[in-house]
Amino acid sequence: MDRARARVAALSPVRAAFLAALCGVALAATQPPVSFPWTIFLALPPLLWLCEAAARPRAAFLRGWAAGAGYFGAGLFWIVEPFLVEPERYGALAPFALLGMAGGLALFWGAAFAVARRIGRQGLAGALVLACLWTFAEWLRGHVLTGFPWALPGYAWIETPVMQVASVVGPYGLTLLTLTAGLLPGAAPGRRGLAAGATAALALAAAGWSYGAWRLALPEPERAPPLVARLVQPNIPQRLKWRPELQQEFFERHLAATRDTAEPAPDVTIWPETAAPFLLGEAPWLQAEIAAAAGGRPVILGINRAQPAADGELWFNSLAVLGEDGGALAVYDKTRLVPFGEYIPLGGLIGRLGGPEIATLTVRGFSPGPGPHLVTAAGLPPFLPLVCYEAIFPAALRAPEGRPEWVVQVTNDAWFGALAGPYQHFAQARARAIEQGLPIARAANTGVSAMIDSRGRVVAMLPLGVEGYIDAPLPAAWPETMYARWGDVPVLLALVAVFGLTASNLMSRVSRSPRR
Repeated sequence: MDRARARVAALSPVRAAFLAALCGVALAATQPPVSFPWTIFLALPPLLWLCEAAARPRAAFLRGWAAGAGYFGAGLFWIVEPFLVEPERYGALAPFALLGMAGGLALFWGAAFAVARRIGRQGLAGALVLACLWTFAEWLRGHVLTGFPWALPGYAWIETPVMQVASVVGPYGLTLLTLTAGLLPGAAPGRRGLAAGATAALALAAAGWSYGAWRLALPEPERAPPLVARLVQPNIPQRLKWRPELQQEFFERHLAATRDTAEPAPDVTIWPETAAPFLLGEAPWLQAEIAAAAGGRPVILGINRAQPAADGELWFNSLAVLGEDGGALAVYDKTRLVPFGEYIPLGGLIGRLGGPEIATLTVRGFSPGPGPHLVTAAGLPPFLPLVCYEAIFPAALRAPEGRPEWVVQVTNDAWFGALAGPYQHFAQARARAIEQGLPIARAANTGVSAMIDSRGRVVAMLPLGVEGYIDAPLPAAWPETMYARWGDVPVLLALVAVFGLTASNLMSRVSRSPRR
């Protein structure tokens, strides 16, 4: 290990950056669909050595940035898929989107490495400082501007019991523990240092695994009264979804899955995002047809709606609950919109400055809704609605009215292709269930529709690329978890405490240093 550390320290700046990028690519293998968490013990020690060996904070920044560029480039390569839905219009932008996304997100990692190098701690203390700064950078990534907390390092454990730790400390707390465990084996020099670091890392992983196994073994609470939900997955390719000549066929596909008889009959049917080919309230006879297909039972569906405004119309990407006559019993407007996909950041300012009009990938831009809120409708327990990528934000599962009994996510993952994107999106929905102790009913246009219990386990599922439906009982909610109650506050306080101790230790060393 010492020989490897010395070789890393002796690398030229170009080779050091290349190694950092390679480690970032390897770290991306921890994310779905690969989901191999043990890669952290291979990829993180060299990154710690690269940070420590950097001559200046600027060099450390470049190494951290290279690691982030490799990680996000390999983990978010699916970002090109939306641009390939209409390649003749947007295809040329695909490589710039990937490079811009990976390079931009990597800035947070670079900043963490630069500050860690500026603090200059070595050994176990240096590993802890870097882990804390890195975690804070990930928290900033999830909140700065619109935030994009996709592919957090803590999601490496989604297929293992360790993920249950998120019910206590949330995704950022689990990220802190993950980074700490991965950095520890490379923290101290010598065989004894390696043994101590590896032992501590394995102890952390074992503790998380033991807690998760215990939590998963607890008996499942029963829901009263029972509720059966039908999740419809029409499996419509995005390139065909809005072709006028196919609208009737796709609408009938939804209706056929809704009409299909089954025993027991579902209490509610859930269609995916933008399932209806018309605006809410525009065609009441078609809404009545949906209600009739469901036998008068509630239907939850994704649908667009328009609202008059002083300068034209405002459009919303919405979720609606239809009653027995097809009328809307409740409506939720998506709050967190996809930048460039559903709206153009600073679009109004660009226009006022005389810049060219930029079209979104969905052609018509949407307006954000007023915020998350509980949806209540006759015959349904109160639920929290999520439209598409709102599920990647941990804080999105909090409503001012109080705690829901379940969560409904309608999504259209056809935008994300068929490789990594849909699986990563699905994994984050499972993480939300674990963090909040709430079951999630997830209906996707394609991949993956599923009923998820309050510990993130899949009760029933329709795989990616499959047309059909599933009827699944709604699992019961668990008591409010620690993370649901406190959020990220404990983790942020812990990070502040570590920074405070580090700063006081540095000041103490400076005051004791001899003056010349």
